[in-house]
Amino acid sequence: MSISVRRLLALPEWRESVGVLAGDVERVVRLARPMAPDRPVEPGELVVLVQPIPATDWRIDALLRRVADGGGAGVLLPAGELLETTRLLADRLGIPLLAAAASPLDLLISARLLLAAPALDRADLVLATHEALGSRIRTPEEIVATLTGLLDAPVALLDDSGALLAGKLPHINEVRVHEPVPQRIKLDYSVLLAHPVLLPDTARPTLWLATELPDANAARADIVPPALSVAAAAVQRWLLANRLELERDARSRAALLSDLLRLDDEPTADLRRRAADAGWGLGGWHVGIRIGTQSTVDTVARGREVERVLHAEGVDAVVIEHGDGWTGWVTFDQEPTADRVRALAAQLRAATHELQRTLDAHMGVGRPHPRADGLATTIAEATDAARMARTRPESGRFLHVDQLGMAQLLLEWTRTDTFEPAARALIAPLRGQPGDLIRTLATYLDAESSIAETAAVLGVHRNTVAARIERIERLLAVDLSHRDERLALHLACRAVTLAEG
Repeated sequence: MSISVRRLLALPEWRESVGVLAGDVERVVRLARPMAPDRPVEPGELVVLVQPIPATDWRIDALLRRVADGGGAGVLLPAGELLETTRLLADRLGIPLLAAAASPLDLLISARLLLAAPALDRADLVLATHEALGSRIRTPEEIVATLTGLLDAPVALLDDSGALLAGKLPHINEVRVHEPVPQRIKLDYSVLLAHPVLLPDTARPTLWLATELPDANAARADIVPPALSVAAAAVQRWLLANRLELERDARSRAALLSDLLRLDDEPTADLRRRAADAGWGLGGWHVGIRIGTQSTVDTVARGREVERVLHAEGVDAVVIEHGDGWTGWVTFDQEPTADRVRALAAQLRAATHELQRTLDAHMGVGRPHPRADGLATTIAEATDAARMARTRPESGRFLHVDQLGMAQLLLEWTRTDTFEPAARALIAPLRGQPGDLIRTLATYLDAESSIAETAAVLGVHRNTVAARIERIERLLAVDLSHRDERLALHLACRAVTLAEG
């Protein structure tokens, strides 16, 4: 078996006590032996000096020439002073000159073990990983910390989008999270290794376990993947146990929600106690939220992501996995003012846009209602609003029930026989113009004349929207700051959209 000098330097014993003084560490080592004056150096031999030699001794330079002439792999000598001319000679000959702070004999033994049984280092690391992680369930933080210590390199746990969950990694963005296979990526000064964490019956990785070996450790890249696989199995055990707990909790929360939604009277003492145990306040005023998504989405697994997005937007809501999506609510101690409700709706609209980055989500929001019976009412309103929001891309697939009431009224007005022809004539100058001006106008009016919101719904820059609105006003000879003209155009857009949909 042959290995590079660099690979030897990656051994734990060598890494801690051997320094490179000169030469090419990519040279191949086939055997390692103590120096013997009466024996020729063989090709690929690493010559080990057991006893120190004075730095001025001519024998060091002579040994370097013998190793070069015989095709040897390098020289390992006890640490000490060395002449600069000797280093220059080693560099010129390309012979690695290594200095050992530890006993050269001990280093010789570890090198010969690796050469004799190249799988031994790999097996040792795998066994050490097994023993360190054990059979009990460990958290991701524990797993990452354990592996970091064993590999003497940074380790991180990533989700399926590449976001960091635990640990650290210098080049985290280099992990190709959409390729469900173990990865080995050579970087400028390191090697990146990544192993997918798969759950049963899933083809796409749920998480990724990755490490980055710097140049000093990069030679161990061949032995690390099996240890990553062992650690990935530990992460999988945690995932399955955590999933079981989440599903048990989700079933309990869904059952409690169903009992609350079926209330015809005041909740019983038992129901109040169960709600209190879950941390749900039934008093005060509630605003219902319904988030719908595709039936294929794992709502239990993605529930925490939904909670994180809501909290990031400043929404302190109860969220429960419920059907094809999530049902939730926000509770106020006192009846919220109209301004506070509008502010909450704006926060929830922003959360909808953020969720739509990774989910095919739509959201409906109810009006404020008091007490436990009001909770069922506002959730019912939110559910109706979400059902309509699903088919309303022009609203960003978000509807607040207060807006919905006006929208329903507008739709009723636009269903008359005489309104549609007039509506078509009103917005006719926009047809055939570049920039999809009719859709832009409809979205702008649905967004309550918000340039930023219109840009978010259309997926364009706000400057683009502003320029389109200016063109619309010029083509139609209207001023959209006047509420009567806005209402007329809103009605016209609704009529045309409804007829063409």
